[in-house]
Amino acid sequence: MRNIISLVALLLILVAGLAVAKQPEPVRVEQGLLQGTLEDGVTVYKGVPYAAPPVGNLRWRAPRPPAKWKGVRRADNFAPNAMQVMMREFGPWTSAYQPKGKVSENCLYLSIWTAAKSSGANRPVVVYVPGGAFTGGSGDVPVYNGTNLAKKGLVVVTINYRVGVFGFLALPALTKEAKHHSSGDYGLLDQLAALEWVHRNISAFGGDPDRITIMGQSAGALSIMYLTASPLARGLFIRAIAESPTDFRSGMEENLKTAEQYGEKFEKAMSVSSLTELRAVPATELLDSTNNKYHFLPIVDGWFLPNKVDNIFKAGRQNDVPTIAGWVANEWSFMGNYGKIPAKEFQEEVRQRTGKLSGEILKLYPASTNAEAFVSQKKLARDFSLVSMYIWAKEREKTGKTNLYMYLFRHPQPGATQKRYETFHSSELPYVFDNLNESNRPWTAEDRRIEKEMSAYWVNFIATGNPNGKGLPAWPAFEGTSKEIMKLGDKMEPGPIASPEKFEVLKEQMEDSMR
Repeated sequence: MRNIISLVALLLILVAGLAVAKQPEPVRVEQGLLQGTLEDGVTVYKGVPYAAPPVGNLRWRAPRPPAKWKGVRRADNFAPNAMQVMMREFGPWTSAYQPKGKVSENCLYLSIWTAAKSSGANRPVVVYVPGGAFTGGSGDVPVYNGTNLAKKGLVVVTINYRVGVFGFLALPALTKEAKHHSSGDYGLLDQLAALEWVHRNISAFGGDPDRITIMGQSAGALSIMYLTASPLARGLFIRAIAESPTDFRSGMEENLKTAEQYGEKFEKAMSVSSLTELRAVPATELLDSTNNKYHFLPIVDGWFLPNKVDNIFKAGRQNDVPTIAGWVANEWSFMGNYGKIPAKEFQEEVRQRTGKLSGEILKLYPASTNAEAFVSQKKLARDFSLVSMYIWAKEREKTGKTNLYMYLFRHPQPGATQKRYETFHSSELPYVFDNLNESNRPWTAEDRRIEKEMSAYWVNFIATGNPNGKGLPAWPAFEGTSKEIMKLGDKMEPGPIASPEKFEVLKEQMEDSMR
């Protein structure tokens, strides 16, 4: 019996020793020692503070440095999400696309995935800015899990930033108190602060601070455009990936003055008489007061963004870096009227929006019956998006010297959402992150092949600035003389943006509308 007890005790000691051995050594960052966890062969650091909590008197201020800590800080849980309305599922976006956990104003944290064995590994880094219409989103969304990309040699960082009224409220009083006499773009300043923290500290995780790629989708992609345009972000990254921004030209109409006026309307509705009182309003009350009533978005604030993004590009003042940019085939399928506008209504809408060219457009996108109109409106929405991207690319080419790789992702995910939503907004993300297993869908061998090739393109680009690599179909860089785009999905191949007739008339229409 004594021998059995001794053997059990020895086994317990060995198991405990192995558990300790599996714990990665703490790494030192500016604020102190940080302890990650080993998950599937990758060391993960969750909930790492990159700025001080923006609460109390720091609400609606530019982010401040995080406090230092004593001892070893454990980084084994995701931090709270930014204040937002949490949703379990919405439209085509199943739970794998939704933030988890709690919400809080204390939200300025990031997470890191690395398989590097030493701080001197100098691996390429990708900093992912999540989408969410600037009203929601989080770096802890399951499809953003960085494990598989880290196994492919990257150091992956996802971030949280302030959204909604907490991230984008502008007021004269806020502008007056600010050192740089601007207000309203706190969420973008958070992204900048996260990027600065990564640049200073990522070598501790085996990352190369001189090989950082910024990447985002939807509102995150717009954020990438803003960071590319901002003089404050100069030198912090060398490549960019923008997936499905709502507007490649990113010509925001709101400036500081109009945003301040909008903010004053909100302030009046809150029945407060001072900025001090507004800062004292509970966060949940602010969230409830803005939900579906007020929409606060990034603006040309005069500091982070000194001008509209398209004007900055025209002047050649952008951060000129190699870029991947593109759309999915059915970006707007989440909208209730997508592919459902009756023929007469569709015809009238085209006439109102396209004027003198409407007759020619309706010949190319016929709508003599409802069934015909349903097909045409989907094709027209897609082609307008692609021609818009082409026009933006041509403008970029005038002042930029770096390569641009454009794409259209056109593979619908299998499962219950396929018929209704087709290749929906953000549907490419599980393929890019090599994370099909994070979503419960009936994936096929074809999906697995696409996942392998899509993630390879992205990893190659993040590592080298060129998506091409061994075994992958060639993806040509954009040239203004070519009206082609890389089509990703069941076939990976370059193809025309649209037929010559459609391309020319839509290009003319869009150029007329921009004059």
